Amino acid sequence: MLSLVSANCSSIPTQPVKQHRIIAAIDIGTNSVHMVVVQIEPTLPSFSMIAKEKETVRLGDRDLATGNLKPEIMKKAIAALGRFQEVAKMFNAETIVAVATSAVREAPNGKDFLHRIETELGLSVDLISGQEEARRIYLGVLSGMEFHNQPHIMIDIGGGSTELILGDSHEPRSLTSTKVGAVRLTGELITTDPISNIEFQYLQAYARGMLERSVDEVLANLNFGESPRLVGTSGTIETLATIHAREKLGYVPSTLNGYQFPLQDLRELVNRLRRLSNVERAVIPGMPDKRSEVILAGAVILQEAMTLLGAESLTVCERSLREGVIVDWMLAHGLIEDRLRYQGSVRQRSVLKTAKKYQTNLEYGDRVAVFALSLFDQTYGTFHNCHEGDRQLLWAAAILHNCGHYISHSAHHKHSYYLIRNGELLGYTETEIEIIANLARYHRKSPPKKKHENYRNLLTKEHRQMVSQLSAILRLAVALDRRQIGAIARIQSNYHPDRQEFKLLIFPSQLGDDCALELWSLDYKKGVFEEEFGVKLVASLENSTITNIS
Repeated sequence: MLSLVSANCSSIPTQPVKQHRIIAAIDIGTNSVHMVVVQIEPTLPSFSMIAKEKETVRLGDRDLATGNLKPEIMKKAIAALGRFQEVAKMFNAETIVAVATSAVREAPNGKDFLHRIETELGLSVDLISGQEEARRIYLGVLSGMEFHNQPHIMIDIGGGSTELILGDSHEPRSLTSTKVGAVRLTGELITTDPISNIEFQYLQAYARGMLERSVDEVLANLNFGESPRLVGTSGTIETLATIHAREKLGYVPSTLNGYQFPLQDLRELVNRLRRLSNVERAVIPGMPDKRSEVILAGAVILQEAMTLLGAESLTVCERSLREGVIVDWMLAHGLIEDRLRYQGSVRQRSVLKTAKKYQTNLEYGDRVAVFALSLFDQTYGTFHNCHEGDRQLLWAAAILHNCGHYISHSAHHKHSYYLIRNGELLGYTETEIEIIANLARYHRKSPPKKKHENYRNLLTKEHRQMVSQLSAILRLAVALDRRQIGAIARIQSNYHPDRQEFKLLIFPSQLGDDCALELWSLDYKKGVFEEEFGVKLVASLENSTITNIS
């Protein structure tokens, strides 16, 4: 059993927790669907593997004309997920955390597929961005390897994308994701068997060209004199390590964690693989079922990445995205409190970094957020029943609602939606990012409408209701700082159900300030709030900041 964090980052539980919690993590990838079931030891904190499941479904084999996931492959994937659910149930897992990556991310019908999974199996799947995938891979590797505060470059070659990450057991320095994967390149670039010289040369050049930007970003974040270790994860790299071990050692170690092989041996293996047909590759000792079809493209990606990075050898880590999903869940549920806190605060830092990138006024955004959260808290249980996670999404939207000014003042709320939606906020799922973007989109002008494409992107009724309710609250919060000078110190509310009246007391920051513009803005914007919650909003200015509601 491996500790989640190295000794220099020791952790303690933040709350009383029950022992031996069991959870499952599912990764719906481009090539395969994987699940791990783990037992968590909260007092350490650490986790140990109870079971692993895998099924090769090839979601990346999409319709060439439309880019859609194929019906028969979706059916196969759903069947595999149903089987995984039964396994998790057999081990008494209290929850299943599932994520989907590049194949589902890029398919036009990807969200429909996830909706179908939820409808047919009752399994909720989070769609995550390439950068978020890289972040969770980093967490997974950290859970299985000692870094000793030294820089490590991690490479994860999936079916549809390759993640390159730079970290040193603290906050990750670089998180990149590139659209080169073993399944993707096999399908797009290889038509001959064995591969022809022309196709092989193009495959190498294409992989190298696609990886250059990520490699440049990683190398740019190295400090002078640092010599990072290269760590490789996931199926392609584990297969190459298994073949290498069989041939060099005569056996496969009980664990590949920490196994090393040099670039020179990889080059020799690539040259052998390129001369073999798929049938011949399939009988190589250590070659898993169906991996032979895509192993050459995966090996070439690794070879080109190592060459560009100047890495002479690679060390294998058996933990990756699935284990990172487990660690992320533990962080979210207060089971890890790292002294360095780089993981726990990732959402907040990512939002603030995005705000800074688009030159938003953070002092103003913070005031709007304070008002929004105050209204959220004061109306909880009366007007809405949103939970703490939704409150965090409202905070993010309040901070970022005005970022669209970076593009243009005109229709900036729509620009805010676009910038947030495509900004790859870390620590959030694609659904959560969609919600944040929609909340920002509706802080002004039209309320949410079914005809709006961005509103239709919210697949569940619950998410649409949340956006309608919380965006109505955000509108009032924006109105309360109309001059963007902090004219209002605080607000206090009282609801009179007998007359359906929501009374809002406004306490000015400066005595004598009539807050006329804020009151006018509140009156102008309150219609959406009133319609959403079926109340009449009555605002009044108080001339003392200590007055209480009777």
